[in-house]
Amino acid sequence: MADDPQRNFRSAYYEKVGFRGVEEKKSLEILLKDNPLDLEKLITFSQRFPLPSMYRIHVWKVLLGILPPHSDSHVLVGGYRKEQYQDILEALEVMRHINSSTPSTHIYLRMFQLESQVLPRCSETSPPDEENEDFLSISRAMEEIVDDPVDCYWLIKCFVNQFHTKFGDSVPHLPKSLEHYLSQEEPRLLNHLKSIGALTQLPYSLWFRRCFAGCLPECSLQRVWDKVISGSCKILVFVALEILLSYKIMLLGISRPDSVVKFLCNIPQENTDAIVTKAIDLWHKYCGTPMHTV
Repeated sequence: MADDPQRNFRSAYYEKVGFRGVEEKKSLEILLKDNPLDLEKLITFSQRFPLPSMYRIHVWKVLLGILPPHSDSHVLVGGYRKEQYQDILEALEVMRHINSSTPSTHIYLRMFQLESQVLPRCSETSPPDEENEDFLSISRAMEEIVDDPVDCYWLIKCFVNQFHTKFGDSVPHLPKSLEHYLSQEEPRLLNHLKSIGALTQLPYSLWFRRCFAGCLPECSLQRVWDKVISGSCKILVFVALEILLSYKIMLLGISRPDSVVKFLCNIPQENTDAIVTKAIDLWHKYCGTPMHTV
């Protein structure tokens, strides 16, 4: 689609006066009227713009396959999802894997394990391993974003499954990718992290396996997950990169690798919206901006 000068002027004006996203919200509403929904257009929109909060959960459910593209089937399929959730919940109660005092995130984990056919015996239940801790971290974050427990479970399950299926082979290479982009943006910081032995100890699991769950507050995290759910794990690299760039002065003053890790695992929470915005700009700078298909 050719650039529309009038549209570009309006967008620039809206952004200048503090109404960034007005045109984008209208564009998304047009896309959501399609029946069936055009998944490619929704993906492109989600890659290019932050999803409006009032439509975010609905778009996530469509992109993750929880709801089908045919809008007239959404109520029916939503009912099936709720029935399946209740059936799994009751099965776990009968098997005494959960009870009234079980934390909701652990209930989601047991449900996921049952559906994945890896549910341990009650007598063999042990503290969560690293993969389960990743799941629990994502669950805790999703629970802060989504109110309804049925939607919450399905979003956690499908987010985790999609991430492993689509990006499982890519995740081990993300630290090297981060090193490459850091060498482009701030070679002095990269050399410092290497010289003190911190580069190999950065919190890669928190960043790249938990997708920043437990690192960023949910108001910022959901904008990152817009990009992950719509098909990009590379955004995770640029969020990590922008965290390093934002705190480079602090990090250059630290000489112990464990102190670097401790700081990065507990970054200040008040500046994260700006970090995510800059990270998305960097991502577009290096990876390009998808064409807007509306």
